[in-house]
Amino acid sequence: MTGGRTRPAVVAFDVNETLLDLAPLGAALTEQGASADALPAVFSRTLVTGFAGAAMDTWFPFRAAFESSVAQVTGLPTAACAAVADSFMELSPHPDVEPALRRLVGAGVRVVTLSHGAPGVAEAGLTRGGVAVLVERMLTSESIRAWKPAREAYLWAAGVCGVAPEQMALVAAHSWDVLGARRAGLTTGFTSGRSEQVFADVLGAPDVQGATLVEVVDALLALPPR
Repeated sequence: MTGGRTRPAVVAFDVNETLLDLAPLGAALTEQGASADALPAVFSRTLVTGFAGAAMDTWFPFRAAFESSVAQVTGLPTAACAAVADSFMELSPHPDVEPALRRLVGAGVRVVTLSHGAPGVAEAGLTRGGVAVLVERMLTSESIRAWKPAREAYLWAAGVCGVAPEQMALVAAHSWDVLGARRAGLTTGFTSGRSEQVFADVLGAPDVQGATLVEVVDALLALPPR
């Protein structure tokens, strides 16, 4: 579905899971005496907690929600939960990240990241993967005390980049993120190559999608120019 969409001037990527592999978090859970298999439940609980806080106009940062969720799911003590959260700084990019970013930069499209996660995570992971140089800005909506998929997060990102919402695309591995971006007027791309293998059709549909980030980027670049 393209619906009259045009090639974006800027592409924003979600960070956790979309760009960066969360495997070190599972390893950290194991090191602290829990099971790596608990990670999906912890991550989902983190999002539910954040969304509930946003719905009730109660602010707290992503890391606080994550540590709370680790405790809820695993029963680990406070210090152990903090140690697991520290491993966000050890994440690395998925294999399809570098070729996808290089395609965009080579086509003259600006690349940014847009997370609601802790500041510094994107920088650390993309630097570790040697691709930080391909990214113009690394944004987190913590700067405006908002959790995606709040509309304000995407509009803020477009404003920071100096483009109209319709000139920006959001690429994510999460249906809820795509929904938020679409409601804000952005072009949207979904990759099914992560844990969420099928887009949640109750939320509509992304403008483009693919099994890898490269496929999503190629679909965005194939859109007609403005």
